[in-house]
Amino acid sequence: MAKRPIYYDTETTGLSSQKDRIIEIAAFDPEQNRTFEEFVNPNIPIPQESTNICNITDDMVKDAPTFDIIGKKFIEFCGTDTILIAHNNDSFDKPFLEAEFKRADLKMPDFPFIDTLKWSRKYRPDLPKHALQYLREMYNVEANAAHRALNDVIILHKVFTKMIDDLDVETVLKLLYQEKSDVVEYMPFGKHQGKKLDDVPKSYIRWLQESEAFEKPQNTNLKKSLEKLNLLSKL
Repeated sequence: MAKRPIYYDTETTGLSSQKDRIIEIAAFDPEQNRTFEEFVNPNIPIPQESTNICNITDDMVKDAPTFDIIGKKFIEFCGTDTILIAHNNDSFDKPFLEAEFKRADLKMPDFPFIDTLKWSRKYRPDLPKHALQYLREMYNVEANAAHRALNDVIILHKVFTKMIDDLDVETVLKLLYQEKSDVVEYMPFGKHQGKKLDDVPKSYIRWLQESEAFEKPQNTNLKKSLEKLNLLSKL
């Protein structure tokens, strides 16, 4: 069964997942057109510099549930057949989730994650910046109120849908993290990006070979994988 994408975002009291706390979490399920948006009482004061960014004050969260309750609601919303997607996920949102679940003595499901910032840096190296609001402008996505969790989630969904075109999220996950293995299974770039190497037209592989694309250092593992499949022709 294919996994559903769930786009999510967190607002926090600061930048340290060990010292700071989540004060808002939001998510969007585009397949079922459902949203999730909850304040979280962090049980610590929100610094003014954080309020300046996310516009969330102590008064706004003082009567909100703590994360032990919100965490359970978030799991219920996401389900178990999902891939969680966030911008700067690996360095920010995921560590905060993991820390909050641990503090609340809750087991976090073994979600697969996609970091859209990493995707942008990997597959759009031509761009000078990869911040979400810059990508929004690049892909002509209408602006809304940035730095509130649900607003950022909706923007991210629209931007990333354009970035990956017709690729499904499971293929995106494999492409994004396939550098962890020497074996390349899917075409990592070009007009046949996301296709299994066996399904890439031989004429396209020959064209890449003639243009010496496989001699670039970043394509070493791709070249080896094509050779193992006997897909590289001798010129």
